[in-house]
Amino acid sequence: MVRPRPSTRQGCFDGSVLTIADARPLWEPEGPYLNTATYGLPPRPAWDALQAALSDWHHGRVPFEPWCEPTERSRELFGGLVGVPAERVTTGASASYLMSVVAASLPDGARVLVPEVDYSSVTWPLLVRGLCVRAVPLDRLADAVDASVDVVAFSAVQSSDGAVAALDDVVAAAQAHDVLTIVDATHAVGWLPLDASRFDAVVCAAYKWLLSPRGTAFMAVSERLLERTRPTAPNWYAADDRFGRYYDPELHLADDARRLDLSPAWFSWIGAEPALRVLSDVGVEQIHAHNVALADRFCAGLGLPTGPSALVSTSVPGAEEKLARAGVRAATRAGSLRASFHLYNTEGDVDTALSALLD
Repeated sequence: MVRPRPSTRQGCFDGSVLTIADARPLWEPEGPYLNTATYGLPPRPAWDALQAALSDWHHGRVPFEPWCEPTERSRELFGGLVGVPAERVTTGASASYLMSVVAASLPDGARVLVPEVDYSSVTWPLLVRGLCVRAVPLDRLADAVDASVDVVAFSAVQSSDGAVAALDDVVAAAQAHDVLTIVDATHAVGWLPLDASRFDAVVCAAYKWLLSPRGTAFMAVSERLLERTRPTAPNWYAADDRFGRYYDPELHLADDARRLDLSPAWFSWIGAEPALRVLSDVGVEQIHAHNVALADRFCAGLGLPTGPSALVSTSVPGAEEKLARAGVRAATRAGSLRASFHLYNTEGDVDTALSALLD
């Protein structure tokens, strides 16, 4: 059972309440699951909350208004994980939707710098918007930020191979040239300590490292970007009084980041809140140390250099078939094996995978 949270906010900035060992019994994978980068596994409190809500829905037991409350508590928990107040966090259904909200706010002809290889949720909203997009290698991203750039947009951690962007260098260059910073942190938040207050927008789909149902996503937005961003899908949930504006003929949006909210998929958020609470109780610093240690063990076993990431990408002949025979779940991305490690994984999971790959 998860211990009650204290009244102060916990997470990567304030310490932790649970140890990894305390938290691990909250998961029940059937075998070594090294595939969080595809989708994360829900802790038992999240699963139980979702099943209870689905039963209430099935039998028509409750009004809908309480189903909105987990979205608000999830907003607060995400803010705690990334170091921004809840008033600066907007909620949506996917990273691509939230990136599209940001892209729509950029002026015509804005010059955007991106990595040569990045996930389509980062680049496609910018391309559809018709902006001037220029790509450079990821390791040259910070060096390419200069007076010719208006916006730099990139993933904090690449989903294909786990490469971690030089966040400090990019921030420093962007500040020197007054460049907007837009970060997709879908593969970072939940294991990599990240201070979202340093960026103009930090977008994160929650169904991977935040262990939430698909259909949940967040964006932490700076005050200067919020001022210039118009809602692309204004709705009752983005109102200043969300339960009192259903039929109002005039526009009364919230005056903070909630004005950009998408109407929530209730049951997804009901599952998200307990998952985020568990992560917050364990603390990102502790999760980071655990995950990277497992990734390093995996790399060492394969004779690969260790690195700063919880995702490992490598070419091993027949990897997918070998792991499947051993009951290990991983993924293939960009033609290579991708293994991803999270707090429910153990050294035994790593060793099982290594034995299968090296057999």
